[in-house]
Amino acid sequence: MTRNSKRRKIQDLIRLFEDHLNKQSAQFFELEDLERIFNFYNDHGRYKKSLKACEVGLELYPFSVDLISMKCQALANLNQFHKALELLEKALSMQPHDVELLTLKAHILSLTSQTTEAVETLQQALEFANYQEEIYYQMGLAHQQAGQYEEAIAAYKKAVENNLQHEGALYELAYCLDVVGALKDSLGYYQKFIDQDPYSHLGWYNLGIIYHKLGENEQAVSAYQYAILIKEDFASAHFNLGNAFMSLEEFSKALNAYRQTADLEGPSAETYYCIGEAYEKLEHFDLSLKYYRKAHKLDNFYDDALFGMGKCLHAQTKWYEATHFFKKALKLNPDNEVYWLALAESEYRVGNLVSSIEAYQQAARLEPENHQIWLDWSFLYYEQGDYPKSLELVLDGIEESPTEASLYYRSVAYFIAAGKYREGLAYLENALILNFEKHHELFDFYPKLINQKALLKIIDQYRPEE
Repeated sequence: MTRNSKRRKIQDLIRLFEDHLNKQSAQFFELEDLERIFNFYNDHGRYKKSLKACEVGLELYPFSVDLISMKCQALANLNQFHKALELLEKALSMQPHDVELLTLKAHILSLTSQTTEAVETLQQALEFANYQEEIYYQMGLAHQQAGQYEEAIAAYKKAVENNLQHEGALYELAYCLDVVGALKDSLGYYQKFIDQDPYSHLGWYNLGIIYHKLGENEQAVSAYQYAILIKEDFASAHFNLGNAFMSLEEFSKALNAYRQTADLEGPSAETYYCIGEAYEKLEHFDLSLKYYRKAHKLDNFYDDALFGMGKCLHAQTKWYEATHFFKKALKLNPDNEVYWLALAESEYRVGNLVSSIEAYQQAARLEPENHQIWLDWSFLYYEQGDYPKSLELVLDGIEESPTEASLYYRSVAYFIAAGKYREGLAYLENALILNFEKHHELFDFYPKLINQKALLKIIDQYRPEE
């Protein structure tokens, strides 16, 4: 069955179900069809309708464990945890050894922060489970959700010991090890899997993830490439290979890896976004824009894609169009200071000074420690010739980030521009103490200062001995 015919079938099924609910027609539904209807509503976040599908189903199949389980999921999605647990207790009184019901009960207990009870329930499930790795994995998730990372690590390791190919456990284990700062020490643990099974594509893949998290991207590339050699159609390995190449700034190679991912697993907003980002880094802005648009078309709530479109238009000096997309991104994610910073610049470029200032204010409110905000915002006033205001802002930035040398070097330029030469030299000394190497920023910003002998003399005094 083709993808289009599957889509048509589920659409027809949903139409029949809707008619049934509206009393336009009485329908009998197979259990399998009710599961499809539930999944459709659940995947689209329409939890009241998914609950209705379960209720209709239980009228037809009152002893279906699958439908009871789905109803509990729907109740949990609607935050009706008490009702979900009550229903599970009734089901478990009939089938006390049902692993699926016990696992779901543990999941809901975990959602309500009853971690101890959740783990105890999973211990019960462990006695009856055919695949114990899945129960240990769920234990790990329960501990992880409660912030109990050491306990989560122990559970994930047991899951992996039972099944070296458990992708979820391997991935979450890496995350928890990263959180507790034990990632580097775990390299030997992951290498052990490869020693046991050198042709394990998941072993190499997860080793790649560890190297990537550690910033050792050349080793990550090698590990992902081994995974792909073993399993050529391993889409996740191609995708992560692309990420590693992006970190190494090998953008053409990253693009090829992302394209291979798209060929293997079909269209996805994330993959299209990454292709767009690779094209952006290669300065192929028209192609980048095309793929950011594709990503947004697949996911209308993908604010990164909207921001990417804005960046491409900004790079092409299409300020009005860039402003439009930055605003759209901010509607979806108003707490992103990078978006506000980009909007501030584009508003300034089109002459909207008041809107630009407002955007800088929002950015500074969200992330006052981001020194770039203060540099860019103060420069807006500097360009207008308002040296006191530019100086005031950069000094505010120094209060927020007192160890950021770039702010001190900029303040030197502003002090001198405002005629406060002595204060400028005092701040220059602070800047040189913090980071001598950055003193070039002062001359990059204010080239005429290269001729100031007193200033050069102070710099020479702080020059490190070779």
